[in-house]
Amino acid sequence: MYSFKNDYSEGAHPNIMQALLKSNLEQTVGYGMDSCCEDARRSICEKIGRQDADVHFLVGGTQTNLTVISAALRPYQAVISAETGHICVHETGAIEAAGHKVIAVAAENGKLTPQLIHNTIDVHTDEHMVQPKMVYLSLPTEVGTIYSKQELEDISVCCKENGLLLYVDGARLASALTAQGCDVTLADLARLCDAFYIGGTKCGALFGEAVVLLNNAMKQDFRYMIKQRGGMLAKGRLLGIQFGELFRDDLYYRIGQHANRMAALIKQACQSEGFTFVTDSVTNQQFPILPDTVLEEMEKNYLFEVWEKRNDGYTAVRFVTSWATCEENVLQFCADLHNACMSRKA
Repeated sequence: MYSFKNDYSEGAHPNIMQALLKSNLEQTVGYGMDSCCEDARRSICEKIGRQDADVHFLVGGTQTNLTVISAALRPYQAVISAETGHICVHETGAIEAAGHKVIAVAAENGKLTPQLIHNTIDVHTDEHMVQPKMVYLSLPTEVGTIYSKQELEDISVCCKENGLLLYVDGARLASALTAQGCDVTLADLARLCDAFYIGGTKCGALFGEAVVLLNNAMKQDFRYMIKQRGGMLAKGRLLGIQFGELFRDDLYYRIGQHANRMAALIKQACQSEGFTFVTDSVTNQQFPILPDTVLEEMEKNYLFEVWEKRNDGYTAVRFVTSWATCEENVLQFCADLHNACMSRKA
């Protein structure tokens, strides 16, 4: 069985594993105060063009979202998210458990717009309702789409005009930044956002995310919040080493490019069979709508997620590729898909 179920099925990129092994017997201070983390922070600040940014390394995506949102909002304040957003669907109510409402908004292709944000603000009128204070975006979105630079600039302006913080979840940021047609850079995110994070877990690392704080008000006492919310790793150097390697010789971007290229092969194979998609994803997640009879054949050799069951004999599924996805396996998948389709037609 070959898995297209997610982009963290394998371990870590060999460069990272070698660096971790090389440092295995070194003795360092803990909790991210070591020289490896400091070097990685400097590298990220250089990449984003902001020496004034605070960079923190956390253990995972849910802890990161929980920590950032909890640190930024007062108890009566809420965060606006597309209804497909990770904080709405796949974090077991972590944000709500911390005392903050997630205002879920129906959004085409998983993307918020200034108008949708304005609409949300307009219906939250007084102290009898939660106060919207943050806008949460995913780049790429949970359905594989990306924001353009202009779209992010428009949302950033909207947030500033309405006193909202802008936070971008970059769990799969490597895939977004290297996607066909993407004109957004790390420097753009640093210019437009109050905070964002650079994903590691889904982008070639064993685990870990790098939070970038640009808003000075969010920086104060942030380490206290990391510790309280369970995101601080005692052996913090393991995170610094990984992000140091990810941003050495453009490895982060090469990982994204490879994952996207493998996903594009799957997309092309589905298109050639005449199948449609839930969204027009240009990243490493693809959401084709396939006949159930074809899926029954493909399930014999491949793992993937069922995204949405339909009543017409078709099912929307998700195929995800990673830094480790082997082109030989993808080409075999494409051949098996074609054979399954031909058998269906026979």
